[in-house]
Amino acid sequence: MEDETLKKSRLDASGDLSSMPIHMADIGTDNYEQEFALGLMDSERKLLRETDDALQRIEQGTYGICEGTGKQIPKARLEAQPWARYCIEYARMLEQGLVREREGTAPELQDYGSDDD
Repeated sequence: MEDETLKKSRLDASGDLSSMPIHMADIGTDNYEQEFALGLMDSERKLLRETDDALQRIEQGTYGICEGTGKQIPKARLEAQPWARYCIEYARMLEQGLVREREGTAPELQDYGSDDD
C-alpha cells in the first residue's frame, strides 16, 4: 500500500497528468482559445489580401478610385483605411444590400426587378 502511494506521489510530482480527470471547463477554454486564434489568423489573412490588392491598384494607377462609383476616395478615408476600395457612400450601399459585389468585378447596383439572375 505504501509503495502504491509513493508511486502515485512520484507520478504527480513529475507532472504526469495522464491519470488526472479532464475538467469540461478546461476543454471549453481550449476550444475558445483555438477558435480565437483561428479567427485572428483569418483576419490577418484578409488584411494581407486587401493590402496586396491595394498595392496592385497602385501599380495599375487605380488606387484611390472607388471601384463602385469611379469617384476619387477622400484622402482622409485612405489615411484611415489605406486598402479601401470604395468611398464611404458606396461602402454603406454595399452593407445595406443596395448593391452587390461580383467575384472579380466591381459591385453593381442591385436590380430587384430583373429576370437576368
